[in-house]
Amino acid sequence: MATLLRLLLLLIFADSFVNISSLGVGINYGQIANNLPSPSRVAYLLGSLNISRVKLYDADPNVLTAFANSNVEFVVGLGNEYLQKMTDPNQAQAWIQQHVQPYISQTKIKCITVGNEVLSGNDTQLMSFLLPAMQTVYGALSNLGLNKEIYVTTAHSTGILGNSFPPSAGAFQQDLAEYIQGILNFHAQTNSPFLINAYPFFAYKDDPGQIALSYVLFQPNPGMVDPITNLHYDNMLYAQIDSVYSAIKAMGHTNIQVKVSETGWPSKGDPNEVGATPENARLYNGNLLSRIEQNQGTPAKPSIPIDIFVFALFNENLKPGPMSERNYGLYYPDGTPVYNIGLQGYLPRMDYSASQKNVILFFSFLLPVAFLIYQFFTGAEFEGKAADLFISGGERF
Repeated sequence: MATLLRLLLLLIFADSFVNISSLGVGINYGQIANNLPSPSRVAYLLGSLNISRVKLYDADPNVLTAFANSNVEFVVGLGNEYLQKMTDPNQAQAWIQQHVQPYISQTKIKCITVGNEVLSGNDTQLMSFLLPAMQTVYGALSNLGLNKEIYVTTAHSTGILGNSFPPSAGAFQQDLAEYIQGILNFHAQTNSPFLINAYPFFAYKDDPGQIALSYVLFQPNPGMVDPITNLHYDNMLYAQIDSVYSAIKAMGHTNIQVKVSETGWPSKGDPNEVGATPENARLYNGNLLSRIEQNQGTPAKPSIPIDIFVFALFNENLKPGPMSERNYGLYYPDGTPVYNIGLQGYLPRMDYSASQKNVILFFSFLLPVAFLIYQFFTGAEFEGKAADLFISGGERF
């Protein structure tokens, strides 16, 4: 009996860890809300989900400290309001020394994003600051000996494309070429990726009569064939990514990787936000995770697995704009899932010391397995105090 129990435990753990560990997805951890759990509790949640890549929109010291000695790699952000200051080498170096250097011995910071969707706005002065700020931040990292450890980039909206169909004819807006050419040269020189925020939801919302819902949700559909390359596309996200690759190639670069810094689907929206439902959000993100688990590449880049950060970890109740902006989260702030896409995690009800972290996470995995084994051999149902063990000190979902 003991041998059989050990074998069953091994099989259960091996299966669960293979499935969860293969999830190569990143998550956007936005904090425009007044009801989110503390960063230390979020660290437990992401640890139990085995998500090891997190993108922030700032360099929140509370978050970076909470994830100390974890296996999580961070993207930290410099907001658009910092761009002009970051063109000054002294200020750029001071920012890194204050917001990055104190944490890197214990927390893995791998990237700094300088600005967000700057080129899709109307502020030409801000656009003119973007590349110099990126160059100066990179120079400051070099001065501190960190440029091999941390790369510098910026995130763009797909709105910078002047043409996106067919994907092989992708091209940037002509009036942005003067800014984008320099940025592409920077990426090529520093071996850093070109980031895009890609949302098929927006395209479907704006034209639901012409765009098939199945095409944007990764469901079975006829798809489309690029008439120039004869490549078949069965979803819009991959077409958007390849459009960006084509636009980059049209400007003379073929060695820059495109990564998706944001994509997601809202679970709720205003009456005019067609398609913003929990079921569509579940299908989009669930099907996307399945594609990521398969290490898929796009039709034009089949050997390069798509690299994606899902937006977002939590619903953020203070975000301005339409209702959808506050409803992109995979989880509610209390740690319950907005919809089920097969991820199981653990959010403790209170903060714990770092020394307790591994014990809590271990038992968050072990207890359900132990109960399943006991039920398997006894057929017993759990009630009262035995069942309470599942949620002692936290929520299971």
